[in-house]
Amino acid sequence: MDNETLPLLISDSFDFDCNTRLSCFNECCKDLNQFLTPYDIIRLKKNLNLTSGEFLKTYTQSHTGPESGLPVVTLKPKENSGWLCPFVTDAGCLVYEDRPASCRTYPLARMISKSRESGEITERYVLIKESHCKGHCVKKSQTVSVWNRDQEIDEYNRMNDPMMEIISIKNRLNIKALDEKTGYFFYTACYDLDNFRKNAVANGLLDVFSVKRDDVLTLEDEKLLLLAYNWVVKILFKV
Repeated sequence: MDNETLPLLISDSFDFDCNTRLSCFNECCKDLNQFLTPYDIIRLKKNLNLTSGEFLKTYTQSHTGPESGLPVVTLKPKENSGWLCPFVTDAGCLVYEDRPASCRTYPLARMISKSRESGEITERYVLIKESHCKGHCVKKSQTVSVWNRDQEIDEYNRMNDPMMEIISIKNRLNIKALDEKTGYFFYTACYDLDNFRKNAVANGLLDVFSVKRDDVLTLEDEKLLLLAYNWVVKILFKV
């Protein structure tokens, strides 16, 4: 079977399962090309009991996205392993409960668009069939909606969609690329959240939202990230 894709609606069904009995188990973790969202990093650094800075230094590399012009964070392959994910083991994923959004969504890919007139978000899905994957041969039918529920994807979508909005705003403003200083602050706000928290307390970065500095210290990471998204839009992009 050659690689192919199939458009799906939220109510459409597809056959798929992934388990240790499949001969391809872990194969998708051996050719790493894993982008991380800000919320992925929150979940992973908590799982590993690391600060965001420690996690980023140990497990990731960053560059500027050729299309978005924004800082992008990817997982580094396990050392001396080719392109093997650093969290894969013979028994499966070491951080399975907090695996990244794209791992959860696979074999689906989700795309969203937002109406400028109504603000309504439209979801589109694609089923990805890769030649190495035997999971598509398993007769286990579920709808896209049920798959999302079982993989606990909704919370990831809620936390990741604001980043899509930021990219949309940047494109609308016709900002081609960020200068070094702006890029640093964008990276810190979105990815190095513990460092952003320290800066917010020391320098009052969130004073513009009437958030007391003492409250920033105890704010949940998820709530702080949503504030950081808003800070990027208001302060860095001046919207």
